[in-house]
Amino acid sequence: MNIGEAARRSGVSAKMIRYYESVGLIPPPGRTEAGYRRYGAAELDILRFLNQTRSLGFTVEQMRALLDLWRDRHRASAEVKRLALAQIAALEARAAQLQAMSRTLRDLAEDCHGDENPECPILDGLAGTTEVRK
Repeated sequence: MNIGEAARRSGVSAKMIRYYESVGLIPPPGRTEAGYRRYGAAELDILRFLNQTRSLGFTVEQMRALLDLWRDRHRASAEVKRLALAQIAALEARAAQLQAMSRTLRDLAEDCHGDENPECPILDGLAGTTEVRK
């Protein structure tokens, strides 16, 4: 199948497929006589795997490590679990950071009258001219 079909079947855009190829996450595909990329079932499986790891927020290097573990039938599941738990901790830390950002912005918005008056606690808070509640 060509790159467009591989993208459609895997859920990975053609641009990301080319990127994954450039960073070595997927092997260079075979080519037609005209030079078009050709993908098979094995590459499609890898692309689906990468799509799922990316959707869970793993970095390229983490994706590479997970892909290596996925391919290794003699792997220790402890290493896979370690990577998953580390990602959970990173996601939870990011979620807490996003919640704090949301609270701060909500507090600024609540302090703003939102009328025709030019005074704006939101802009003042962003500029650092007033204290922002955290």
